[in-house]
Amino acid sequence: MQAAPNTVDPGEVAKFEAMAAEWWDPTGKFKPLHLMNPCRLDYITRQIAGEFDRDLDASKPFADLRLLDIGCGGGLLSEPMARLGATVVGADAAERNIPVAQIHAEQSGLEIDYRHTTAEAMAEAGEQFDVVLNMEVVEHVADPLAYLTACRQLLKPGGLHICSTISRNPKSFAMAIVGAEYVMRWLPKGTHEWNKFITPDELFDLIEKAGLRPVDKKGFVFNPISWQWSISDRDLSVNYVTASVKPI
Repeated sequence: MQAAPNTVDPGEVAKFEAMAAEWWDPTGKFKPLHLMNPCRLDYITRQIAGEFDRDLDASKPFADLRLLDIGCGGGLLSEPMARLGATVVGADAAERNIPVAQIHAEQSGLEIDYRHTTAEAMAEAGEQFDVVLNMEVVEHVADPLAYLTACRQLLKPGGLHICSTISRNPKSFAMAIVGAEYVMRWLPKGTHEWNKFITPDELFDLIEKAGLRPVDKKGFVFNPISWQWSISDRDLSVNYVTASVKPI
């Protein structure tokens, strides 16, 4: 059997390993993700609840759902998913992220299966999930189509794939690179490469080629006055998110 392609970009992994210790510092290098997290969680929980007919007012609405947080980092999404009752596997290609995530989960009293591995390796091993969260990762891999194909292989038939990234245009260059890395200094210079950003149309095309069926897309919009993120039906010009399903 032919080995699965390795879509990991070593240079991209090195960037995040260098910041691993700061994942849970809301004022540190991952401040943008801490600010965005409530907005991301609102979208993710609503999509999962809608797809699997779950009541978000229940104590453990995602009980008996197996969920993969690929590119989990320090666990900013894995932990709330575990609190909602999902059986969570958090995977990351950056080895130094895993002990940070494990220690924080233990301190929080949560059981999360954190692994230093890749989507391709897990797909080759036959792992299957009801939900795959693929947030702010696809712009960092060497081969987006091969990576998304592995994500599709990881889903059970009827499973839900949620993928967010950054669009490629002059506005995203100004905000995600110049603004975030040079002006606000939220992120180290060079964290993002503008030519790796993917437009919504390009991502939908890649998702379909990977064998998934797109069902939704929304924008994540930052308000510099209120310093809050919101979900937009129309503005997908910088940060955006998609939902797709694996056909039965």
